[in-house]
Amino acid sequence: MSGRRLDKKVSMGYVFGTALMVVLAIITTYPFVWMIFSSFKLDTEIVTYPPSLFGKNYTVTNYQKIWDRLPFLRYYLNTVIFAGGTTLISLLFDSMAGYAFARLQFRGRNGLFMLVMCTLMVPFQVIMIGLFFVVNKLGILNTFWGLILPRASSAFGIFMMRQFFLTLPKDLEDAARIDGCSEFKIFLKVMLPQCKPALLSLGIFHLMNNWNDLLYPLILTTDNKMYTIAAGLATFKGQHVVEYGLTMAGACLSILPVLIVYFFAQKQFIEGMAMTGMKD
Repeated sequence: MSGRRLDKKVSMGYVFGTALMVVLAIITTYPFVWMIFSSFKLDTEIVTYPPSLFGKNYTVTNYQKIWDRLPFLRYYLNTVIFAGGTTLISLLFDSMAGYAFARLQFRGRNGLFMLVMCTLMVPFQVIMIGLFFVVNKLGILNTFWGLILPRASSAFGIFMMRQFFLTLPKDLEDAARIDGCSEFKIFLKVMLPQCKPALLSLGIFHLMNNWNDLLYPLILTTDNKMYTIAAGLATFKGQHVVEYGLTMAGACLSILPVLIVYFFAQKQFIEGMAMTGMKD
């Protein structure tokens, strides 16, 4: 009798958990599906009340207009250079800093790491004016370097890489030191190849964050030739009128590359997140 009750509780828990996950999945994906359907609607159908997922007449006019109204290929190129360049450079510096905080012994290491973590509590809005003046003073405003260099490293990336390095056995670096390897060679040849899952996971985080960012490129670019996709789509929102159809079509086009990257890298992404523990 007790075994049957246990099996019944397990089955009820499984059914409840599955139903809850289905409901959460629908809630999460519904705005995304609504955006796709709305990109094929006219503005009059999008703003109708009550709102409806399905429209009466579908058209590709929004996708045609967006290529005529904006230099979309240029915005794509700007976004690829900005997001891709920032991701590659930040992966290098984040991994180097994470390795130093995890493996190297030096005075003030823990205090410096806590100071780095404290920067996570500072909103970007607090430093954006000062950042603009610094970038402008350096003469790199409206350049790719002006967009990439301020984000060459991040506290979140340093924390994530540090936690991953702490999970690796010390025998690897000890054996390399016995063979006469320098500390940088140990990092580059021995430890870094072990971090591919964590690097891929962190790379996806950085790529998505920079690809979808709006405020940061708007602050550091005053020339519309340097706009990213997010900044370019913001031009469809006026003071009194919002062109919803064009905005939805542009949003669909903008997220397509990120979805493709995640589709091919999702296995490594999940593996990296699972292996990046919270070891002290």
